[in-house]
Amino acid sequence: MSFFKKIFSKEKKETLDKGLEKSKNTFFDKLSKAVAGKSKVDDDVLDNLEEVLVSSDVGVNTTLKIIDRIEKRVAEDKYLGTEELNKILREEIAGLLSETNTGNATQFEVPSKNKPHVIMVVGVNGVGKTTTIGKLAFQFKKAGKKVVLGAADTFRAAAIDQLQVWADRTDVPIVKQSMGSDPASVAFDTLQSAVNQDADVVIIDTAGRLHNKVNLMNELTKVKRVMQKVVGDAPHDVLLVLDGSTGQNAFEQAKQFTAATEVTSLAVTKLDGTAKGGVVIGISDQFQIPVKYIGVGEGIEDLQVFNKFEFVDSFFK
Repeated sequence: MSFFKKIFSKEKKETLDKGLEKSKNTFFDKLSKAVAGKSKVDDDVLDNLEEVLVSSDVGVNTTLKIIDRIEKRVAEDKYLGTEELNKILREEIAGLLSETNTGNATQFEVPSKNKPHVIMVVGVNGVGKTTTIGKLAFQFKKAGKKVVLGAADTFRAAAIDQLQVWADRTDVPIVKQSMGSDPASVAFDTLQSAVNQDADVVIIDTAGRLHNKVNLMNELTKVKRVMQKVVGDAPHDVLLVLDGSTGQNAFEQAKQFTAATEVTSLAVTKLDGTAKGGVVIGISDQFQIPVKYIGVGEGIEDLQVFNKFEFVDSFFK
């Protein structure tokens, strides 16, 4: 039994393995072609590897960082064989992820010092933001936490309706107003309700518009400021949800949102239906923001706490 199988449940590990299968198979198919006919890691192999990593949505800057690290290891061992490349890649990618993702959480948990623990969720429409909120609510409730949802994405009636569906499905209370209401007002009411109910976790949905970064920045700043009238240090976590299947577009979204507000953690969704799992590595490295959750399936339990060891183990299995 491997180290990973001892720590992580068999069912959860199998879900992750399956969710990353397309990314893994595509990556190693490209890698096999990159080293075909080569017995040692030389300049040609490194050039081919660079192309493999970039085409796997790891991102140019992160790819160059990985290649640089491998070049240093090749320089130390002139006869490094291509059969060792997989092991070296695994070690270097795990090392990169370790620099940003310092924790090794395997469970859905929140700091006990914050009550309620306030999570403000940001992200463009269509990335799985509302679904992620619903799945988080389910997991926190399953962990014995009292959860309250806030429908502060008042720009779209559909967003409010979708969050209500998840509130019903997970049987957690929701605070909402009509479409077009002031998002900050909804956030204020949500936190007041949460405090009155002695809730453990509050999850606030926010508008997913990027057409005007200044407006977005102003709106999110106002939501934060108003929340702090109820809970002085809220929000405790600003979670950016990104669609992993969009590859490089997810990088651009991360760039826009990190410019508009202080993002403290990431959730990368829809990794199961794509071969772009490498985007997790690149975004984590380039923005120096920890990946907290990953979506590897459509089921309500298929949102997982991101663990760098588990991810690398499944990607290089």
